[in-house]
Amino acid sequence: MWQRLFMPPDASSVARDVDLLYVFLVGVSVFFSLLIAFLLIYFAVRYRRRTSDAVGVPIHGSTHLEIAWSVIPLLIALGAFFWGAKVFFRISRPPANAVEYYGVGKQWMWKFQHPDGTREINNLHVPVGQPIKMTLTSEDVIHDFYVPAFRVKMDVLPGRYTTAWFEATKTGAFHLFCAEYCGTEHARMGGWVIVLEPHEYEEWLAGARGETRLGSAEEIFERYACNSCHRDDTSARAPKLAGLFGRDVRLVDGGTAQADENYLLESIFDPNAKIVEGYKPIMPTFRGQMSQEEALALVRYIRGLEDSPQE
Repeated sequence: MWQRLFMPPDASSVARDVDLLYVFLVGVSVFFSLLIAFLLIYFAVRYRRRTSDAVGVPIHGSTHLEIAWSVIPLLIALGAFFWGAKVFFRISRPPANAVEYYGVGKQWMWKFQHPDGTREINNLHVPVGQPIKMTLTSEDVIHDFYVPAFRVKMDVLPGRYTTAWFEATKTGAFHLFCAEYCGTEHARMGGWVIVLEPHEYEEWLAGARGETRLGSAEEIFERYACNSCHRDDTSARAPKLAGLFGRDVRLVDGGTAQADENYLLESIFDPNAKIVEGYKPIMPTFRGQMSQEEALALVRYIRGLEDSPQE
């Protein structure tokens, strides 16, 4: 009942944990605020000066009282810290069986891509009971992916990837907001996460219009002539991509970098930021030419090559 009065509906597997922690923190704050206010009023009345010539009695304090009002708040704070850490780690680590979806924030819309390449704008259809990992980035300024009913909120940053995950426990349509001021139309940057039964989701996916599908990653790879340099033969002028994802690569400055999503995204749009040892800085930037959706598709394509045999 209290949830209906003070909170949005809870529609994800982590919503209840977040709500209980939030209610605990609010309850502790309210309790001690009322206690302090009561004691202030009580002591002001109880020990008020009753005559103009009254002299206060010296107070020597109490060791037991000092220990109590130091230890009790400490234990409460430590309890809240460890409880909060437990909830934080749970909402920060997608389950192993999570299905990866991609999202791009742009003034002033949300663009989403399903694992099969189906795309949506301002709507995201997902199946109920399936953990969903959202890999997010921005085309322009900082946005924030926020679904109150799922208790999910994550900054979406230009030039890098961030991740969030949720597992919807109820079907229905749930509001999606941008929770970071991003410009004049910020208030209108919203949408819906539409949760369907698994069979309904498959039916929706099968009936999605053809124009919502992005070209295959192989087509994008060839369209931008990536295969002219990233080759498996002796004509290669750029690092081999098979087995690259997740590895540490040596750079010309002597350092190393892990080939994760952010590294690949930076290499596409700012190729001279980290030059791989043994190669010349000849790769052109694709900033302004390649869309974020195409870059996401390429990153997913390269990830799929991670188990390819090395020559």
